Amino acid sequence: MTPTGDAIMGLFTKDIETLDDLFVHTLQDIYYAENQITKALPKMIEKATAPELKGGFETHLRETEGQIARLERAFQMLDLSPKAVTCPAIDGIIKEANELAGDIADKSVLDAGLIASAQAVEHYEITRYGTLVAWAKQLGRGDVASLLAETLEEERATDEKLTTMAESRVNRAAEAVTA
Repeated sequence: MTPTGDAIMGLFTKDIETLDDLFVHTLQDIYYAENQITKALPKMIEKATAPELKGGFETHLRETEGQIARLERAFQMLDLSPKAVTCPAIDGIIKEANELAGDIADKSVLDAGLIASAQAVEHYEITRYGTLVAWAKQLGRGDVASLLAETLEEERATDEKLTTMAESRVNRAAEAVTA
């Protein structure tokens, strides 16, 4: 049985009728996601063995805390109280990362898996922030768009750093592991 449009909307809220409503809902979604990420990153820091990766995760944890503060400013600019709505997507990505990390015994392979998991998170965030920036501009909120664009650029930069780290060293170390 496939869900109807009404059933799919039931996953969100009946209050979404306009682009502005959808914008606020998505802002609440990424607010939840960023808060979940701050809970997941310490576990990733603990599991990472490559010093460069561990340091990168520590830096991104501090950056994520700043992104949460930036989101709170965006809510204030919109005369709203910061509020989170559950984001099943980020919950699933984090759950998958935890399961994957629990299944990998070799530390070099684990580091490669942690980077892949972190990039799944980054790519989700990039899509959300890209959408939010576009919608904020469409809704005439250039001020909010500029604020969110700062975070979008941070997320893109983190993704690039992870790619460089993986391709320059971590993936090679993982490839060298033999069963």
